[in-house]
Amino acid sequence: MMKWMPAGLSALSMAIMIMIAGVGDIVQAQRYGGSSSHDRGRPDQGNKPGQFDYYTLVLSWSPTHCASQPTTKARNDPQCSPKPGGRPYAFVLHGLWPQHMKGFPERCWTDFKPYVPKPVINGMLDIMPSTGLIIHQYKKHGTCSGLKPEEYFGLSSRIFHRIKVPQRYVLPSKPQMVAPDTLIDEFIAANPVLGLGHDMIAVSCGGAGNRLREVRICVNKDGDPRSCGRNEDQRRLCNANRMFVPPVRLPASP
Repeated sequence: MMKWMPAGLSALSMAIMIMIAGVGDIVQAQRYGGSSSHDRGRPDQGNKPGQFDYYTLVLSWSPTHCASQPTTKARNDPQCSPKPGGRPYAFVLHGLWPQHMKGFPERCWTDFKPYVPKPVINGMLDIMPSTGLIIHQYKKHGTCSGLKPEEYFGLSSRIFHRIKVPQRYVLPSKPQMVAPDTLIDEFIAANPVLGLGHDMIAVSCGGAGNRLREVRICVNKDGDPRSCGRNEDQRRLCNANRMFVPPVRLPASP
């Protein structure tokens, strides 16, 4: 119960004043950062650029992504409906995510505008086939890396190209069923030089038939594989015995 209230001021009037004050705080936050501190992750919330424990390189299974899109959107997306002469997509780079051993930072406050130059975007489209995805990943995750866009995406590309995808997932034309542990074993076997271990990889699945969604590989700040934290709990990401791996979407016939 409110113990004090200015004379003549009703509870309804007080509530309205509080709401107006709250809107004013939001407007001020937008004026100085483009959004509220909650959305951007100010340093006082523990989201400080460069202060994290490791990265997770996230490889997205493109056919599952496309199956989750509305039909009209997928039909107009070159990634999901490649035109004649276009390329099909299997694993693509979803992002490179700074992680704490428990939890993760995101949308870190920077002293520069998180703008991704067009040449940087063009240089990533072969492995991240969406301009919107590239921009979103830098604003949400790249700002917490402590790296400028050129450095962040340069590191992302180098790590991605170091990972060899097992042959059966390169351009499969038929659906497959696979156990999460089997897929992890296959990535380990395909990359003997990297020294991958089961504690460095996690697999995400979900949706109809427990579809393969992602493969997550944990690396240190230099891009070398290392053990994962709690964010890559395999039981939470995919506790299915087997996953459905939909085939790639081939280019339309001329």
